[in-house]
Amino acid sequence: MLFRRGPGEPRPRPRPRPGTPGRRRPVRPARLLAAAVALGCASGLLTPATAAPAPAPAAQEGSDRVQSLVARMTLDEKLSFVHWTAGPENGPLARGVGHLPGVPRLGIPPLQVSDGPTGIRLNGVRATTLPTPTALAATFDDGLAREYGKVLGHEGRALGQDVVLAPMVNTIRVPHGGRNFETFSEDPLVTARTAAAEIEGIQSQGLMATVKHFAGNNQETDRFTVDAAIDEQTLHEVELPGFQAAVDAGAAAVMCSYNQVNGAHSCGNEGLLRSVLRDQWDFKGWVMSDWLATHATSDLTKGLDQELGLEMGKPTDPVPDTRYFGAALKAAVQDGTVPETALDTAVTRIVGRMERFGLLATTAPARPVRDTAAGRATARKIAENGAVLLRNTTTGDRPALPLTGTAGADLAVIGDSAKHPKVSGLGSAHVVPDAAAAPLDALRERAGTDASVTYEPGIDRLGSPLTADSLSPAFTNGRQLDAGGDRQFYEGTLTVPADGDYRIGVRVDGGMAILQIDGQSPVYAADSFSDTTSVPMKLTRGTHRVTMSGWAWPDRPLEVDLTWVTPQQAAADFDRAVAAAAAAETAVVFAQDEGSEGYDRPSLSLPDGQDRLIAAVAEANPNTVVVLNTGSSVLMPWLDDTAAVLQMWYPGQEGAQATAALLYGDANPGGKLTQTFPAAEDAHPMAGHPERFPGVDGEQQYSEGVHVGHRWYDQQGVRPLFAFGHGLSYTSFGYRDLAVERTDAGAAVRVTVRNTGERTGKEVVQVYLGPGTRTDVPQPVRKLAGYTKVTLAPGQERRVTVPVDARALRYWDAARDAWQPAPGARTVQVGSSSADIRLTGRLAG
Repeated sequence: MLFRRGPGEPRPRPRPRPGTPGRRRPVRPARLLAAAVALGCASGLLTPATAAPAPAPAAQEGSDRVQSLVARMTLDEKLSFVHWTAGPENGPLARGVGHLPGVPRLGIPPLQVSDGPTGIRLNGVRATTLPTPTALAATFDDGLAREYGKVLGHEGRALGQDVVLAPMVNTIRVPHGGRNFETFSEDPLVTARTAAAEIEGIQSQGLMATVKHFAGNNQETDRFTVDAAIDEQTLHEVELPGFQAAVDAGAAAVMCSYNQVNGAHSCGNEGLLRSVLRDQWDFKGWVMSDWLATHATSDLTKGLDQELGLEMGKPTDPVPDTRYFGAALKAAVQDGTVPETALDTAVTRIVGRMERFGLLATTAPARPVRDTAAGRATARKIAENGAVLLRNTTTGDRPALPLTGTAGADLAVIGDSAKHPKVSGLGSAHVVPDAAAAPLDALRERAGTDASVTYEPGIDRLGSPLTADSLSPAFTNGRQLDAGGDRQFYEGTLTVPADGDYRIGVRVDGGMAILQIDGQSPVYAADSFSDTTSVPMKLTRGTHRVTMSGWAWPDRPLEVDLTWVTPQQAAADFDRAVAAAAAAETAVVFAQDEGSEGYDRPSLSLPDGQDRLIAAVAEANPNTVVVLNTGSSVLMPWLDDTAAVLQMWYPGQEGAQATAALLYGDANPGGKLTQTFPAAEDAHPMAGHPERFPGVDGEQQYSEGVHVGHRWYDQQGVRPLFAFGHGLSYTSFGYRDLAVERTDAGAAVRVTVRNTGERTGKEVVQVYLGPGTRTDVPQPVRKLAGYTKVTLAPGQERRVTVPVDARALRYWDAARDAWQPAPGARTVQVGSSSADIRLTGRLAG
């Protein structure tokens, strides 16, 4: 049995998490190579200096050539492979997450690794910003996932990188999860298929993919210490399929997570790293830790091959040694605490992947030139195909969308993200785009010169520069520090006219700025995290001391803009937005949330009073269309009063053009939800169960078992706001003639699908299986077993075959540590979503 604590064995006590929770939108740059403050550094504990068992000898791991190279390395050269360090001082190679120097005398080149997964994230370097993985998964299209991967792979190679930390395949289990936008789905099948296809695309371009975070990393709260207690059936059926699919697709590396799994830290968890990865899945690549997630030198003997992360500060600070796999590991090898054969095995795995990707060839693979046009085209295609039309009402014979006639020629566009595009989430997935148009501009262009398109922010997140009347001495927006600068650059007095809720905006380019008011908790703003930071503050009437300090990248000056929104301005903005909506034929409201690494959302409501704004606009104009730029599910108390809702996710750098095309019908929405949207804060799988989220006494329990996501709603009979698989179209589809049969590979489900509307459209045909009838193990009431996407012209029909893999007909038997068939006949349901079942059949036992 895997992952079990022994009887009476205490669970390790959770270590306190550094930092203090507070601001809704903390800004702490993550993984800033050669210049950074990490997103919450986990403190590790060295294990006692006792001899540890060695893993399988290196002779079983690599080719003869790789084994020969490792045998010729010195101890220091071997150690240089098992921890990342800072790269060259100048140029884009210094902007990634880590650098391996290689061994030039043996013809082994250096390696560079960048963050992902929404693009190649290099500090201070622009790149193609793709739509978030939630948008990609919503396409239900493996072909688009390969295209997504190809952009990552091509750009990574072109920007001097060899490894990318993508994709993320953790389950969307917690609706509040801060990093939900970085992963694919609550459903293991969607996650597995999307991940495998993306990895194929990444690695087809010669870039190595790293699947993360292995495993059970489904929340940001206490992520460094929380113990995920997961029974083995749930682990294998829900959380691990995405990782196994990635391994089967040939992923070069696996990143282990911060959290513990059943009492053992993931990066020192032999059950995960040896029994599952190596023994069950025959993984040939290497395992690296998440940033500072290594806990001991002995982790090397438990399946961890490489440490990622340096406890770095400012650009002027010297590069530190790694915590465990540098000098500490050298000492452990020299005194026999860690066998050198364990080090040899790890190095062999890493060099073996370098050989597989051609990096050991006499002539290294040529690096391509960036193809920004191809990147833009793919970003737009996925933004259009991953958008989900959640609601579309009809008045008379005219649907609210697409916009036509006077409804599309007289618009009031409202919302901050209409003018300041929300292209991605925050944290290590934040990519600075080459360029990103504002949706407002795209709508004005599409509406035409004869149209009336007005704009009001409604809720302004940045506001206006502070004048000399408010801030003394005056602060001049713009350049504050020269390249490489590191100091305080402002001290003054802020005069507040009245008690109230204020919003402080900070825009940064070229490094980091730290703002403090009256010595309170600092506000961090860094271009590696987000180009703008907006923080609400309660301020009292009178004067307040303000200081600003920061640092600039070595090759760029630091520019800082400081703005604020007063309570009076906020009220006026709100009133003008409602008035503009009332005066227009159509109101289009853009709303956003703030998904981020480092913290979970405090609620499922839209932040900053946006729900109140949408409700007021919809009351003033019943023809209100809401465009959501959110990373995960949100509540919609205003839903019934709106005409249409379009979920655009964080749509990447081409999101504005894609949004305009969808609103005006130049593109037909065909995306489907890969996560259930709850109807209320108390109506989802985590609600009322603190042991599930955020955890109790340092432990989060997966007590819902295999009933994760839409499976829970079916089991509990709870009606969601929008069901898994839901997504409307500007056309309609009919289903008929269901046929089900067993095959050597599992089963085949055949159905005829017809476009019954007047526009060409895409439909995702979804197949759900009921439980086996002759087993007493927990099984979902209904689980997704297969899907395919079909494009049909008006009136066209097609006979579609959806294969069901044999794995879908099995369950994980914890007693046998193996997959077993779930005997008995199975109900087969085919439909347009988990709540829109069109046909029902039966698969014989």
